[in-house]
Amino acid sequence: MKIGILSRNKDLYSTKRLVEAGHERGHEVRVIDTLRCYMTIASQRPTIHYKGEELTGYDAIIPRIGASVTFYGTAVVRQFEMMGVYSLNESVAISRSRDKLRSLQLLARKGIGLPVTGFAHSTMYTQDLINQVGGAPLVVKLLEGTQGIGVVLAETQNAAESIIEAFRGLKVQILVQEFIKEAGGADLRCLVVGDKVIAAMKRQGAEGEFRSNLHRGGKSSIVKLTPEERSTAVRSAKIMGLSIAGVDILRSNHGPVVMEVNSSPGLEGIEKSTNKDVAGGIIEYIEKQARVGRTRTRSKG
Repeated sequence: MKIGILSRNKDLYSTKRLVEAGHERGHEVRVIDTLRCYMTIASQRPTIHYKGEELTGYDAIIPRIGASVTFYGTAVVRQFEMMGVYSLNESVAISRSRDKLRSLQLLARKGIGLPVTGFAHSTMYTQDLINQVGGAPLVVKLLEGTQGIGVVLAETQNAAESIIEAFRGLKVQILVQEFIKEAGGADLRCLVVGDKVIAAMKRQGAEGEFRSNLHRGGKSSIVKLTPEERSTAVRSAKIMGLSIAGVDILRSNHGPVVMEVNSSPGLEGIEKSTNKDVAGGIIEYIEKQARVGRTRTRSKG
């Protein structure tokens, strides 16, 4: 097979591992810088060009679209889809998962466990909004934030009001969420491929840090998921329409709650924590699924 990896950096661990896994299984693999692609949009013969050449003959693409280039990146993925190339994650699913509010609404509609979440435009009713999510302590999140950036723990009512008003004063969109104290600064990262969790790890935040992101000093370890946690992860990815996803779950007193569904999960932490060949599992899945014209919008939202 001829596989394209849409990635801005060929030296990233995840990109290199996918290239290695593809080569090990006998495939032709090429890293394509998403922002250097340009397109001809036509009903008869849509094309994609890259560094002066037309990209043809691809059986599948693996989108590794960074959050900062979601708009252009999904346009490139959509163009490949128009050309009949199988995309591991579809453009509409990537866009859906990048919109935190939309994601939570879709998951809630399907009965997935979530932290109680508030969203408002006006600051006139900030106190009531805070009460709706159970009061302080609570978490305030930027809608556009990634990797723990723009996530603030407000430990008191006054702090919560001040943080919310400050963010809204900057004209940014925020979510206000229930703080799951019993999680103890830890979460579960479940790597879903198709209809299976192929690897999972526990991420524990550094001392005094409620965010568990590894690059913020968090530590990872292998974890055994409960059947409910495994089912929640798989269902969440399916609701988003994602064939591969990193589903972040907190263990709460009322069961697993989903914090985020990531369409371009990193492979370094989870491969090193579990000693599993996650990249190989992804390539194997593509081998079974890739067909001309196979990619299509399978779900709405």
